Amino acid sequence: MGEVVVGYVTLRGYREGDLKALFELDQICFGVEFRFSLRSMRQFMARPGAIVVVAESEREIVGFVIVHLEGSAEERWGYVVTLDVAKEWRRQGLAGQLMQEAARQAGVAGAVGMGLHVWTANEAAVQFYERSGYERGETVYGFYGEQGMDAWVFRKLL
Repeated sequence: MGEVVVGYVTLRGYREGDLKALFELDQICFGVEFRFSLRSMRQFMARPGAIVVVAESEREIVGFVIVHLEGSAEERWGYVVTLDVAKEWRRQGLAGQLMQEAARQAGVAGAVGMGLHVWTANEAAVQFYERSGYERGETVYGFYGEQGMDAWVFRKLL
């Protein structure tokens, strides 16, 4: 991915050296029950076909999204592993820009749609994805590990 400048933010691909900053942002953005380990984050970005879009402002990472391509060539989907935006950058359209760029890249890679899971009690995320054209599907009971918290499946055709 080349760089795309949107307002005060540059959207770009993952670079060697980003891992620590992405991990630290994930630790700030999510509660303990939703955080990923450093090892998991490294694996997510190293997965073949992973799409990672990083938002940077003045050389500081302020957001990112990780998408994995799943399924066969005829039914390939982009699965949103995580979407993280620094608190001071929320409600300014950055999450939408990250998701649009990730969806664009997934489409170029042959994906027919995008999917993700959202904790059923995360009203802000539910509203964001619904405003972004995602449709709420089935409930996955106990999706979030040891805590046994439920998630909704959201999907959007590209």
